[in-house]
Amino acid sequence: MSNQTSDNNKRIAKNTLFLYFRMLFMMAVSLYTSRIILKALGVEDFGIYNVVGGFVTMFTYITGSMSTATQRFITFALGKKDYVGLKKVFSMAISIHIGMAILLLIVGEIVGLWLLYNKMIIPDGRMNAAFWVLQCSLLSTVVMVISIPYNALIISHEKMSAFAYISILEVTLKLLLVFTLLVLPADKLICYAIFLLCVQVLLRFIYSIYSRRHFEESKYQRVWDKQLFKEMSSFAGWSMFGCLAGAGQTQGLNILLNVFFGPSVNAARGVAVQVQNAINGFARNFQMSVNPQITKNYASGELEYMNKLIYSSSKFSVFLLFMLSLPVILEAHKILQLWLGIVPDHTVAFIRFILVISMFEALANPVICAVQATKKIRKYQIVAGCCLMLTLPVSYLFLKLGGQPEVVFATHLCVAFLTQVFRIYLVRELMFFPLFPYIRKVVCPILSVCSLSFVAALPILYMMDEGFLRLLITAVTSVLLCSIFILVCGLTAHERISIFSFIKKKFHK
Repeated sequence: MSNQTSDNNKRIAKNTLFLYFRMLFMMAVSLYTSRIILKALGVEDFGIYNVVGGFVTMFTYITGSMSTATQRFITFALGKKDYVGLKKVFSMAISIHIGMAILLLIVGEIVGLWLLYNKMIIPDGRMNAAFWVLQCSLLSTVVMVISIPYNALIISHEKMSAFAYISILEVTLKLLLVFTLLVLPADKLICYAIFLLCVQVLLRFIYSIYSRRHFEESKYQRVWDKQLFKEMSSFAGWSMFGCLAGAGQTQGLNILLNVFFGPSVNAARGVAVQVQNAINGFARNFQMSVNPQITKNYASGELEYMNKLIYSSSKFSVFLLFMLSLPVILEAHKILQLWLGIVPDHTVAFIRFILVISMFEALANPVICAVQATKKIRKYQIVAGCCLMLTLPVSYLFLKLGGQPEVVFATHLCVAFLTQVFRIYLVRELMFFPLFPYIRKVVCPILSVCSLSFVAALPILYMMDEGFLRLLITAVTSVLLCSIFILVCGLTAHERISIFSFIKKKFHK
């Protein structure tokens, strides 16, 4: 192993540890915050916030296309050590994001107000609160869009410690604000929306101050490069197609659930998404530390090492996600009772579906990062985006035929599987990415570990009555079974040796 490869692996490991520390803290605080929010707002207002605020979140999927383009071009320039080009990319990204923020505000006001007053189901007397939630959510999103280039710069430079500390500050502030919410005599839903806007503005200044102090290229300059703008816009334009499909799958379905079933079902989905974000964060953190290396190795022509990173990132992300998800899938009802007290209808089924969907997303993300590194994303986005877009019309059809809310998530799961099949097929055409090694090194170990662990843990549910003791035994047993099957079926001999060697070194210190 070369010194460069060894340094890269150490950097990935260090960044992963920082991000996991961040994630553990954020998960604990976020889950507790969700309980307090549900108590403070009630099921109805919580559902209103999720559907109205969720509509605005849909725009972040669209602006996410530009975020993806910014991070790709910054990371690619770093990989080629093109520091002059790096300054130009950053300044262009700032200008583009300011323009996008203004456009988002205008479109969001027009479309959002029309949906709010004409399509969404809002209980009597809560329309004014919903209006202010929309306004605050729009402004929060505008501020977040302008912050994207600074976030991309921190991630591309692999300064994950700063990213971790700022994120910890974010969830801490949100927790304090939620406690303040409990004692305020004013409308709690409106206050909650205003509080979140204030936090977003503060974070915007923190990200920009940190970047200006640590990265020379973060100093904004008035530059215009027609060719660079064309390249970034083309990349972002095709990415936007995929982002629109993602928006349809998530927030589009949220609006659909509101139209057919009202805000109480949106509350159930909101709780499910909270659980998803908490668990999913562990996989995202690992991938966040690996993704810059995937792009940098492609830029430097190290395709073989890039493929190894894709294999390991895909496999370990799913393993980590499944280990955390299995106890939740098996004991969702009891966990929700202990966590929330108030459990909205359909929440258990929603959580189970959404966690399985998350595993397909974790499997897909490293492959998507590799495609983005090539810059040849037109064909990929057309095919993958068209697959993802099937979710909304198919779900609408099933709901019109009398389907229950769960049918939306079942449709989403089927489409996620179909999209992943097409995704792998397309990647083979774009770059040196052999199919059979991917199946042998990634797909087969994942199928073996997940199926064996689930079957082995399932008998506990039939042997014991529901309660805290069963929950505890299920959680411990599930994690142990997953660990055993990962070691036996999920890892190669070289990976097992590396892990045992790492543990041995730690114990001998």
